[in-house]
Amino acid sequence: MTATLPPSVRSYHVNSGEGIDGLKLRTHQARTPGTGEVAVAVHAVSLSYRELLVLRGQYVLPVKPDVIPVSDGAGQVIAVGPGVQRVRPGDRVTAALFPQWLDGPLIPSYLPQLGGSLDGMLTELAVLPEQALVPVPEHLSYAEAATLPCAAVTAWNALTGDGPGTQPGHTVLTTGSGGVSLFALQLAKLLGAKVIATTGQAEKEQRLRDLGADEVVNYRAVPDWHNAVRDITDGRGVDRVVDTAGALEQSLKSLAINGHVAFVGSLSGDWPPLDPRLLFGVAATVRALAVGSHAQFTKLNEIITAHQLRPVTDRAFPFEEAGAAFRYYESADPFGKVIVKIR
Repeated sequence: MTATLPPSVRSYHVNSGEGIDGLKLRTHQARTPGTGEVAVAVHAVSLSYRELLVLRGQYVLPVKPDVIPVSDGAGQVIAVGPGVQRVRPGDRVTAALFPQWLDGPLIPSYLPQLGGSLDGMLTELAVLPEQALVPVPEHLSYAEAATLPCAAVTAWNALTGDGPGTQPGHTVLTTGSGGVSLFALQLAKLLGAKVIATTGQAEKEQRLRDLGADEVVNYRAVPDWHNAVRDITDGRGVDRVVDTAGALEQSLKSLAINGHVAFVGSLSGDWPPLDPRLLFGVAATVRALAVGSHAQFTKLNEIITAHQLRPVTDRAFPFEEAGAAFRYYESADPFGKVIVKIR
């Protein structure tokens, strides 16, 4: 089933390594969806640290030349190609970052990703494989739904992607106040955990508590923050750390015996050496994350819907000011996701 596509659409393009100044807005003919493909009128996208890495030429996975950037977006289906069965025009959808990773462990054939080796969502019209699409929870706006594919799925994987995962009564430590950390805080509370959050800004401490954090540690005021975490837990340590800062040494020093570190990455880009004795000292598990699968995204949405969870957003920019949105995200240290509204 097809519908009338617009005669032309606008998309941002960039070559990895050209930075924010390399973003170029172009007009081109709309592409008709082929077999198994769906045309989505994109309403909003959200930015994540991954997008800055793509622009800087520092992303760990391949990025194609002249890519349409940004993995995270949400919109409405306006046309479907032959063989499409799960969606129809009018459906509100977002897309998994790894379209081919439906379930199970990540394998090399699943690595093609939106906004990297595949064109992404910073466009008025995205043509996507049907299998990539995930329905938008009914209570969320397009802007809120656009925050989910990278940060929220990563947070859900960090909390639940290792067998039994986070259980009621566990204590979870989240580092910082980026998108993954805020989702991890919200989701850990829904799973019945106590949450200790860290931040380097006094003005964010109450905001983290308002979001559900049971305790907040300011790592600038307390540089040896792992000691504060152990004091809060009466010396036991936490069951799980969602480490988005690359502070592995202190994360491991914060752990209880048989604890788990879900390692998201390093915002600083630094990778300090790690003493293996820290791993053996608490029989720790450290798991590096690569967002998550379509199945994990679907389960996450069930939880979001059941609890009417709402993502935290900071500021929205119009489509024509995408470059300004990137600069704000890069420099303003926002609390919540930065949105680019297309419609």
